[in-house]
Amino acid sequence: MAATAGAYEKLKLHITPEKFYVEACDDGANDVLAIDRVSTEVTLTVKKDVPPSAVTRSIYGILGTIRLVAGNYLIVITKKKKVGECFNHAVWKATDFDILSYKKTMLHLTDIQLQDNKAFLAMLSHILNVDGFYFSTTYDLTHTLQRLANTSPEFQEMSLLERADPRFVWNGHLLREFAAQPEIHRFALPVMHGFIAMHSCSINGKYFDWLLISRRSCFRAGVRYYVRGIDSEGHAANFVETEQIVHYNGSKASFVQTRGSIPFFWSQRPNLKYKPKPQISKVVNHMDGFQRHFDSQIISYGKQMIVNLVNQKGSEKPLEQTFAKMVNSLGNGMVRYIAFDFHKECSRMRWDRLQLLMDQLSEQQDEFSYFLVDSDGKVVTQQDGIFRSNCMDCLDRTNVIQSLLARRSLQAQLQRLGVLHVGQRIEEQAEFEKIYKNAWADNANACAKQYAGTGALKTDYTRTGKRTQWGLIMDGWNSLIRYYKNNFSDGFRQDAIDLFLGNYSVDEVESVSPLHTQKDWKFLALPIIMVVAFSMCIICLLMAGDTWTETLAYVLFWGTASFGTLAIIFYNGKDFVDAPKLVQKEKMD
Repeated sequence: MAATAGAYEKLKLHITPEKFYVEACDDGANDVLAIDRVSTEVTLTVKKDVPPSAVTRSIYGILGTIRLVAGNYLIVITKKKKVGECFNHAVWKATDFDILSYKKTMLHLTDIQLQDNKAFLAMLSHILNVDGFYFSTTYDLTHTLQRLANTSPEFQEMSLLERADPRFVWNGHLLREFAAQPEIHRFALPVMHGFIAMHSCSINGKYFDWLLISRRSCFRAGVRYYVRGIDSEGHAANFVETEQIVHYNGSKASFVQTRGSIPFFWSQRPNLKYKPKPQISKVVNHMDGFQRHFDSQIISYGKQMIVNLVNQKGSEKPLEQTFAKMVNSLGNGMVRYIAFDFHKECSRMRWDRLQLLMDQLSEQQDEFSYFLVDSDGKVVTQQDGIFRSNCMDCLDRTNVIQSLLARRSLQAQLQRLGVLHVGQRIEEQAEFEKIYKNAWADNANACAKQYAGTGALKTDYTRTGKRTQWGLIMDGWNSLIRYYKNNFSDGFRQDAIDLFLGNYSVDEVESVSPLHTQKDWKFLALPIIMVVAFSMCIICLLMAGDTWTETLAYVLFWGTASFGTLAIIFYNGKDFVDAPKLVQKEKMD
């Protein structure tokens, strides 16, 4: 199923003051990509055109080009790590990148422009440092096995960039100039973002490959509290397609699930509170976006079984009620809905109660089936429906449920392929069970780091099948870090994503940079007043006055001042958080 012409695997970068030359070093290749550092033109040339004076180094792929304040930049992959083999195609994780300026000097910039350029470079570096960029030069990682099996001969002849699913190509914006020139497509490497685990496993002495691939969508991508719900096109926030693949004796089986934010217009802006209250928009027609979302999901995956895991009381309750009501109004037989209050059902460590949900979904899962192709390449079964799970973040609760559904599918696949004997259960295969649980917990961590900024919660259950005290402590620690990041560093993270994906383009003639927003006096004055008042309160306690009434009066005065200021800060919480500056998120909601 590989593209007839994959992307070049072995590359050398030659740098001269005038040009970047990228030389293809695969066997029999003579192509050299020349990028003019002045005119920014990209052309195809041959090896003999590379000047001997060029400075040379090895690279593993071109991520693309981007325009910042100082001009254009070329982003290349400088380190990679092998994840494994997917049907004899090497799959790599990109682990280090370089951002190279076309311009040789920064003398043409003012101080403010220099500062802005530095800020934009920091954003790019931040995104490239988030773990989870994967690629293959010979295999199309962006499609499921079922999509690849249902393609035309023309599709087979396309370059990897042309045939990739645009939802999952994270450097699509960076490669836009390359996309326009088919003759240079072998230098264009589509890179996905998410998680991939590949393991060679054995049960009953039978060896098979087990793969887990999570593809994060680049439409409506962002960080937890700034990107919720859907946009007007129907793209859901934190949308991830997860495929589990088994390869045994030439037969391949695959089971696909999706997760994505609750698909109508709602927001949950950070405001210093531990859990900001979700707000459902009152001014838009939710049905438009909702319908668009499910129309596109049905085209991609067939029937939809929505598994909504949010709380059915408190601040999450209106979201559950609205979701149920909208599925009802949609009146589409292809879309079904089930709500399961995960926290209530599994409270006090009663995790065995998840079986209640599995029992409710089992008939549906058998009906949806899975994709199976035999060793002759003949399609035996198709998966004709999908579980679309969500909680608030579509991270912790969602991952637990997805791992249970995937295990149930795997049980059926391994029995059908003859790896498991009749009556044998996956849970009893200790060695495989450990690989399985750890990979799903790693998947949870990767998805959580990419969206919420920290590892996932509840992974002790996914790893061990039990909730542990240590797991609860780690969840508390991760929740604290999430709180800090969501309030004080997520604006920067959101800006970085918007810049990388092209939701914001740097304009060279922009007179006022969006990065310089004036904070009002409250932002500076109130925290200082609070710290001074609190310090005075402590000093008065330590250095008691002549009488206890005098001490008490001072302590009460400064204590009231510090708590009063804290109350004002929390009341104006939205002004104190780190908000995105590049794309107005309010407009997007």
